[in-house]
Amino acid sequence: MKLSFKQIAPFLNTGASTGSRLISYLGLGIGVLLLLCSMQMFININVLLKDRNPRTSGFDYISITKKITDQNVGQDNSFSAAEISALQSLPFIDDATPLIANKFVVSASGGPALPFTTDIFLEAIKTDFIDTIPPSFTWQPGQAMVPIIISSDYLELYNTVFAPSRDLPQISEGAMGALVMQLECTGVYGTQIFRGNIVALSDRINSVIVPQNFLEWANKNIANISNSNATRVYIKTTDANNVEFLNYLQENNYQVNKDKTKFGRVKQILQAVVSGLVGFAVLVILLAMMLFSFYLQLMIARSKDNLQLLLTLGYSPNWLSKTVAKRWIPMYVLIVGSSVLLVQLFQYFFIQQFLNGRDDLSPMIDWSVLITGAALLALCIGINYGLIRKLLHRL
Repeated sequence: MKLSFKQIAPFLNTGASTGSRLISYLGLGIGVLLLLCSMQMFININVLLKDRNPRTSGFDYISITKKITDQNVGQDNSFSAAEISALQSLPFIDDATPLIANKFVVSASGGPALPFTTDIFLEAIKTDFIDTIPPSFTWQPGQAMVPIIISSDYLELYNTVFAPSRDLPQISEGAMGALVMQLECTGVYGTQIFRGNIVALSDRINSVIVPQNFLEWANKNIANISNSNATRVYIKTTDANNVEFLNYLQENNYQVNKDKTKFGRVKQILQAVVSGLVGFAVLVILLAMMLFSFYLQLMIARSKDNLQLLLTLGYSPNWLSKTVAKRWIPMYVLIVGSSVLLVQLFQYFFIQQFLNGRDDLSPMIDWSVLITGAALLALCIGINYGLIRKLLHRL
């Protein structure tokens, strides 16, 4: 006749401390549910906040500066070559390059078509970072015409704010290329006059961009500055909302346009909350397992004489361990299975109620949640068997 738990059940005092057993079941169920639900929410957050900012060719391009505070006002807040190299070496940054700025005074006048004069600034950057580069965006020493790329925002501000306030004509994007302005560059070596022609608009870089070799030449031959550190660095990354990237900027006191990384900051907060819930869930599971282990110890202690009798009659300690441990496998399966089912229901109603059935997320829970549930089930069974086996071998 095949031996089973029914034959040894009368020898076990399983009714001992029923209250602690039920509390351990409840705690385990709450812990598993909270852990699996937190995992699914973590996955949902990553999916919902992914690609929520404009990208070009799969990359984000953003500029960073050093944060100006009351303590560092008047100090050198530019980026050294070592700091730029450190940025380029980071795994979450694909490339980093400085924006070279003019070290001399630049005045621009519009001529008869646009009768006004204003001081402006010029910057230069590697062409890899510029989104629109026409063939005419080149310059050679001795060339009087300097090609210029300006931010599309600047043209909009001119047409909507500056031109109406000065009674100046508005400019269309098509007519912009026909305008030639005068650039008066003044430095320690005197003043040189160039003609400037706007050859393109940039949606990516918020600046007035000229060829890099022109600005390097002008800084040296007009301002007598050969090399200077940049105060602004452009970053190329696959995800500007990467939490590691944002943490790095914060740790190094770097400043970035918060609008470009707002989703990443939201993700930071939500992930911190979810991580806290995961930690709490793990703690609840551990406490529940400890409470259940106390119940098992008390049960075996109260059944000590009966169990010793069974061992004397020839029952194997390993067989007793497996048989007694199997007694609680259905309960563990019920707890973990119910938790997985509740998480699945939560995921479905979350999409239907809050996302209006959008296809951003799958109505099915992620496979990693199922694997975690299966791992928790195996862990509970393994710990249960190991504890019972240890206690029986002590007898």
